Amino acid sequence: MKKEIETIEDIKTLVNSFYDKVREDELLADIFNTVIQNRWPEHLEKMHRFWQTVLLEEHTYFGSPFVPHAKLPVEKQHFERWLNLFYETVDEYFTGELAEKAKWQGERMAQMFNMKIEHYRNHPTQKIL
Repeated sequence: MKKEIETIEDIKTLVNSFYDKVREDELLADIFNTVIQNRWPEHLEKMHRFWQTVLLEEHTYFGSPFVPHAKLPVEKQHFERWLNLFYETVDEYFTGELAEKAKWQGERMAQMFNMKIEHYRNHPTQKIL
C-alpha cells in the first residue's frame, strides 16, 4: 500500500529501492558500479541525507551534489533512464505532496546535471563549480 513520505525510514525505502534498480539496470549499472565500486553503503547514506534535507527539510546533507558527477560518462539518455527509474520507484511506494516534490526535484536535478556536464565537456578548461 502506498503511503506519504514522512520519515527518514521512508527516505531510506525510496533511496535503497531506487539504487537497487540502478545497480541492475542495463544502461546505468556499469557506470554506477564502476564509479562507486565497494562504497555503496557510504553512497546510500549520503543519498539518505540528501533526500532527507530536500524532502523532510531536516538539514543533514551538506555539500555540493554536482561536483562528484561532473566527469561521469553520461549522456541525455542516461539521465532519462535515471529519471524513469526514479519516478517508477516513487510511484511504487509513495503518494502525496512529498512524492510529487521528489519527482519534481529529481527531474530538476537530472536536467541541471545534464546541462552542466555538457557545458563542462564543451569548456574543459573551465573550473568545475
